[in-house]
Amino acid sequence: MRETRHAEVRPAPHQCHRVARTVRRGSAGSTVAGFCALAVLCGTMLPVSAQAEDQAPYPSMAPVEQYRVASRSEEIALARSAAPASISGDAEILVLGEHGYETAVKGKNGFVCLVERGWFAYFDDPVFWDPKIRGPDCLNPAAVRTVLPVNLERTRWVLAGLSKAEMIARSKASVAAKRAPAPGAMGYMMSKQGYLSHDAGHWHPHLMFFQRHADLAAWGANLTDSPVLGVAGGPDEPTILFVPLAKWSDGTSAPPMEMQ
Repeated sequence: MRETRHAEVRPAPHQCHRVARTVRRGSAGSTVAGFCALAVLCGTMLPVSAQAEDQAPYPSMAPVEQYRVASRSEEIALARSAAPASISGDAEILVLGEHGYETAVKGKNGFVCLVERGWFAYFDDPVFWDPKIRGPDCLNPAAVRTVLPVNLERTRWVLAGLSKAEMIARSKASVAAKRAPAPGAMGYMMSKQGYLSHDAGHWHPHLMFFQRHADLAAWGANLTDSPVLGVAGGPDEPTILFVPLAKWSDGTSAPPMEMQ
């Protein structure tokens, strides 16, 4: 895979691919796909063309039961696998209910763990309606207050039967969608049981940091040999930083990621 120099990018899937070319490992394709599947907590309001919809593997929503985990206890366990037990053990656990996410286990430490679905991704991302997507995530209190609400709102829209076009229109007026991440907002995605995309599977364990819109160069993101990856977002969108880790949430070693 050729090396690409990076300028600030808007977080649309095709541009996300360009950012991901700074990362190499055994399967280059899965690295790119995995990185593009990471920015699932920060949806955009990009227009969706009819042609793009037709070409997507899942151009429309599948039967709702395909998005559900087999049992409540299984979804709770999968959500907890996003972070080490020292964090997820006392976190609030959300599971997908009839009308949206609902609390299955009350927490004590201010963290919230849940299993993301494809619709947490950008509106024009091919995985948006993919019923196989499962992204265990544990958010800290700052992210719970200022990042999670937009995705809980979108989930309610999805389960109410709204189309992408209707959700995009609502997002433009949504208070939650316009809220900037609070300082220190971050999430743990360290589960080796997740499924972020067809090519990447669970990708690599990593941390996500949500920032007000910023220049990626200020963080050293996407630079040669930098361990920090990032998607800048548009002027009114958050910047998301990713830091790959060496271990999964259960303490076992993850495959090494070669940075370039």
